[in-house]
Amino acid sequence: MARTFRIAALAILTLWFGSAGPVSAAPQDRPVRAVATFSILGDLVRQVGGSHVTVATLVGPDSDAHGLSPSPADARKLAEADIVFVNGLGLEGWFDRLIRASGTRAPVVVASAGVKPIPAQDEHAHEDGDHGHGHGDHAVDPHAWQDVANVRTYVANIRDGLAKVDPAHADAYRAAAAAYLAELDALERDVRAAIARIPPERRRIITTHDAFGYFAAAYGLRFIAPQGVSTDSEASPRDVAAIIRQIRKERVPAVFLENISDPRQMQQIARESGARVGGKVYSDALSAPGGPAATYLDLMRSNLKAFDAALMPG
Repeated sequence: MARTFRIAALAILTLWFGSAGPVSAAPQDRPVRAVATFSILGDLVRQVGGSHVTVATLVGPDSDAHGLSPSPADARKLAEADIVFVNGLGLEGWFDRLIRASGTRAPVVVASAGVKPIPAQDEHAHEDGDHGHGHGDHAVDPHAWQDVANVRTYVANIRDGLAKVDPAHADAYRAAAAAYLAELDALERDVRAAIARIPPERRRIITTHDAFGYFAAAYGLRFIAPQGVSTDSEASPRDVAAIIRQIRKERVPAVFLENISDPRQMQQIARESGARVGGKVYSDALSAPGGPAATYLDLMRSNLKAFDAALMPG
């Protein structure tokens, strides 16, 4: 029923916006109108675009980018955009339908283009023998921003996309990107130093869904999750029981709650396994403005602080 409703809604959107004409290069008397699919990507566009760009996001802070149900307002944002930024790698499964429905002719920049993707992990291949209970059809992990090195690629793609639609301010975009890349370099040094301080035997974490594969591969923490790389489906009782057994067997120190997820399942896992609840981490979305993860840089530093507090002995 819900799927039928979404299809009907998109058909209506097509009638409303299907006749939108081509979008020309941004005029000189106003900022470029950019649309980003989710809050983390929107922040990166703001960092590069500065005062020359206004940014609207389709999925806002503390919201899940995996499962957007598009609305007429979303289609209107795309129809009015000068440029659109998407993550790619299968994150926005709803995007192709929405872009067709909107009728926009704005160029679409895939921010992750050039990133080397990692496979979606078999998130339920537990050591006690429970295998093959995957939830979702992702061939690759879409959460590439969890490795700071990949965000350098995002920034370069954003810079080049903005310069193409607004060549008058290309130098400003290049300068802003260079300054932000320096901040990313400093962030990555801090991430590596923080993880190095955690004893190797304690570098194990339980999170709600498998959003930290790139972080794990780059920085040496191990993450276990009851859900896969998408939040579209719930972990089964069998999956949860297997994870509880694994936590007990390996003495995993901490369980972390994600800002985009219902905390009840993870609270159950912590209660039944004896693992400590290590606080909130930010995986797929920023916090609200004024919160601890209102920008990408703040998100990564907030997560580091939570990992350090829960995993350091003492």
